[in-house]
Amino acid sequence: MDGRTEVGGLVTANPVWVGSSELTMTREGLIACVDAGAGAVVAKSVNESAAARRQLDIADYAFVSGDGRVRPAGSARPGDGLLNRSGLAQVDLDDWLDILAAGAGHGAARGCPVIGSITLADAGAAARIGRAMAEVVPAVELNIGAPHGREASAVRQLTEVDAVHDAVRTVRAAVDVPLFVKLPGQASDVVALARAARSAGADAVGLVGRYPGFLPDLEGGAALGSWGAWSSPGCLPMSLYWVGKTYAALDVPLIGTNGARTVTDVLRFLAAGARAVEVVTALWIGGPAVLTGLVAGVRAYLGGGAEEFVGSALARTRSYADVPPVRPPAWLPYTARWSGR
Repeated sequence: MDGRTEVGGLVTANPVWVGSSELTMTREGLIACVDAGAGAVVAKSVNESAAARRQLDIADYAFVSGDGRVRPAGSARPGDGLLNRSGLAQVDLDDWLDILAAGAGHGAARGCPVIGSITLADAGAAARIGRAMAEVVPAVELNIGAPHGREASAVRQLTEVDAVHDAVRTVRAAVDVPLFVKLPGQASDVVALARAARSAGADAVGLVGRYPGFLPDLEGGAALGSWGAWSSPGCLPMSLYWVGKTYAALDVPLIGTNGARTVTDVLRFLAAGARAVEVVTALWIGGPAVLTGLVAGVRAYLGGGAEEFVGSALARTRSYADVPPVRPPAWLPYTARWSGR
């Protein structure tokens, strides 16, 4: 297996991708991720809003252990959750296109596409930015699932079918390279949002954006001193739920995100139906070198069976109505302890 993965018309070196974050906000960051072996790298998002760029000035990061201890940036450990505030890249579009072009050129020589990303504010402006990006990168991500959209008007999180369809259709009309649409997990029916994005022209759908988060410190304040965006290993089953449900319902290539830290996590995303998996927090904790181990582990496990493995978990997954009674009842040992038996 050479590891190549095709997603929505884009061929990538392998299914382990780097998601958009401050780690992919510079030419050096993009190149470091490419050189560490990523299958593809999604650059930090931009949009037309000066307020979204100013929001980066208040960016902050709290890493939270499984027992609730808060660690500052630089002291995180594997398994920690991440609560943060963030903003968009603080650079003019022309300068950003130069950075993207440099990263894309470096990646192309190594089979690793560098993907431009737009976090939605105004759909018309996103279309104009997407058209410019398509001149220098092989694919564009439209992020309409940013959790910060619930806190800052400079970005938007879309959770209604019609709004998703209209935004994607507007950007699709302007972009002549593969268009990937990243959706929120915080919606009543994410499958319906994916269907709307696909019908409006999305070549692939990313599932799912991080969740809103809040962590009081019990001393009259809260971690970060504000609301934030949350990701942790505990988010993994929630993200996999929507990946599996969407894979079962729609014919659309899927990109998994939110919760993958280990080789097993990546494989679970693939088994649920994703064709590629974005990682971010693992790189905050361990640096780009984390990618080398992830790629090697996924390749070793899959051997030559990557295509067959995608969605394989769905073959024996049943709806509640089709699950036979559990005998003896699974709850019996728990209630027996309370009854003294």
